[in-house]
Amino acid sequence: MLSWKRALRPLTAALLAVAIGLAPAATANAAAAPTSGWNNYSCKPSSAHPRPVILVHGTFGNSVDNWLALAPYLVKRGYCVFSLDYGQLPGVPFFHGLGPIDKSAEQLDAYVDRVLAATGASEADLVGHSQGGMMPRHYLKFLGGADKVNALIGLAPDNHGTTLNGLTGLLKYFPGVADLISSNTPGLADQMAGSAFLTKLNQGGDTVPGVRYTVIATKYDEVVTPYRSAFLSGPDVRNVTVQDLCAIDFSEHVAIGLFDRIAYHEVANALDPARATPTTCASVFD
Repeated sequence: MLSWKRALRPLTAALLAVAIGLAPAATANAAAAPTSGWNNYSCKPSSAHPRPVILVHGTFGNSVDNWLALAPYLVKRGYCVFSLDYGQLPGVPFFHGLGPIDKSAEQLDAYVDRVLAATGASEADLVGHSQGGMMPRHYLKFLGGADKVNALIGLAPDNHGTTLNGLTGLLKYFPGVADLISSNTPGLADQMAGSAFLTKLNQGGDTVPGVRYTVIATKYDEVVTPYRSAFLSGPDVRNVTVQDLCAIDFSEHVAIGLFDRIAYHEVANALDPARATPTTCASVFD
């Protein structure tokens, strides 16, 4: 007879399958991120773009796959662009962002220091997709990151958690499954609405002084639900829904990070608000 844990594995697998929408499938070796365009540690920020941009992938993503479109988009615009891997689990290649999120934030802390040392900049800008737009808030709030970061830009970040379209609400009917998920993929458990991690993160306010925040969301998000839970409250916050800028943008959770040029134009505006231009449906041709 199957043990109860083995019997429950199909449900766990189903939940993880939904969660995989938090990032693209791996198609490249994350240990060898491109150096000709981004992750070029000899790049020196220009006077026009004085801060390096650090890209923070989502759950199940990595430093290459998540950024095959956005990284070149920003490099072309004159930015020094970098990306890191975080939240790796032993024996799990390519699919990252699965470890405890507070530990992932410590990895981001070390990586920001590395980039600042290489570029000579005093501050960086962070752009993250999904978990990658939320996790840096722990770094900013608890690890001193606010002194080293000018702006945090999130693409469909799960700032207030997700119910994975209500599926996590079923966990109470299946004793032990929540513990099984938590022990195997703590980074996923940390993102569930109401988790201890998110409760601590959002206690006392969403933001910290000295950092500009931009959230770019899509109403078709099927992972961060409801999609408005991505939005932040507080000073120096701008919340954007891409459909308000282009009604025919049908990007969902994955697409907004992988190839949505409407969202990318808003990223560029957030990185350089002094030179911002209106985002419209025509921005796909920028």
